[in-house]
Amino acid sequence: MMTDDGSRTPVEAAVPAANAQPLQATRLLLQQRSRGFTLAELLVSTGVLVLLVLLGTQLLKSAATVTTLGNKQMDADSQTRQLLDRMAVDVAQMVKRSDVDYYLKSSAAAPLRRVLQPGNDQIAFYSSVPGYYPSPSYQSPVSLVAYRINQDTTAGNPAYLRLERMGRGLLWNTATPSPAPVVFMPIPLASPLPIGELPYPAPTPLPTPAWPEVASKTSSWSDSEVIGPQVFRFEYYYLVRGRLDPGAVAPPTPTPYAPTPSDIPWDTRVCACPTTPTPTPIATPTPTGTPIATPTPPSLCCHVAPEGMQDVVAVVVVIAVIDPQSRVLVTNAQLARLNGADGSPPLLVDFAAAMGPGDLLAQWRAALDANTVGLPLPAISGIRVYERYMYLSPPTLLTP
Repeated sequence: MMTDDGSRTPVEAAVPAANAQPLQATRLLLQQRSRGFTLAELLVSTGVLVLLVLLGTQLLKSAATVTTLGNKQMDADSQTRQLLDRMAVDVAQMVKRSDVDYYLKSSAAAPLRRVLQPGNDQIAFYSSVPGYYPSPSYQSPVSLVAYRINQDTTAGNPAYLRLERMGRGLLWNTATPSPAPVVFMPIPLASPLPIGELPYPAPTPLPTPAWPEVASKTSSWSDSEVIGPQVFRFEYYYLVRGRLDPGAVAPPTPTPYAPTPSDIPWDTRVCACPTTPTPTPIATPTPTGTPIATPTPPSLCCHVAPEGMQDVVAVVVVIAVIDPQSRVLVTNAQLARLNGADGSPPLLVDFAAAMGPGDLLAQWRAALDANTVGLPLPAISGIRVYERYMYLSPPTLLTP
């Protein structure tokens, strides 16, 4: 209510004075809220945010690394499984007859036949699997199967330091003179036979190998394909079966022999075999008066050649594989140093007679961990080694 002179009454003048304190408190609170964060608060918040981002980045990086390694491993495992399965079928269908030849490695300790293969190995044999046939007619059920690491250094060779497989389909014998069908002893498959393995007297002229290109690591292979593009090291050895010495040679009582790894594709433990035939005259001379020289037959427990692979239980294959992403980080010279393709002893060593089951695989892993070649660390993680036993069925035909 106003007075006559327009001023407020004492009661009205007292109302604002009573509300002044809460209004001032509200105004101060609003002012404090509008001031925002201090510099220290912003720095702490930014530091926490950066730390969280770094932790998240590391987690993503670790997950990506694990995923990449897993993909590399799965890719190598997948391709290797297919390769070893294919090889197992070829070996399981191997033609095991003593009247056919095999191109197999055998160490310097082997009597007579010594096919030394330092570095990457090669193997060739007849197998009852389909192959690439030269003609739609006269196809036999037998193929010439061979494996090797291609070491042809021709510029741009896409097969260099990769595993090749030959699957040459053979025709029936007498169907055509060329290409050659299955050949029987004493015609060798790929390398000349020692005199001691030939009949006595030895044929003149000595038969030449039917497929000498199989023994080459660098010449072009026909009827072949790159079956292991990631495989750069190929080694194999044999598991010789357990047996009893029949006692034909001293000692007179049977002696047990346990299965053992070997670098010779027949059993040399049972008895000492003659390295050359020993001529002995027969009782009745020839009309000219000269006794006929015939070789002394070896003991029944002895032989100096595969002879149908009768002593071998399994061919043990060991390979080294590098995935494509790691392959681009490694030079050809580094791979050649690992597998001996440069002419030096391979760092992934050959099988030796003193090794037991799994020893070769362990030595390869140790050599990769040592990394004396200077491989990039991501490439080492992309190299894997595998071992598989390829079991054989019993021989189908053994001739005297």
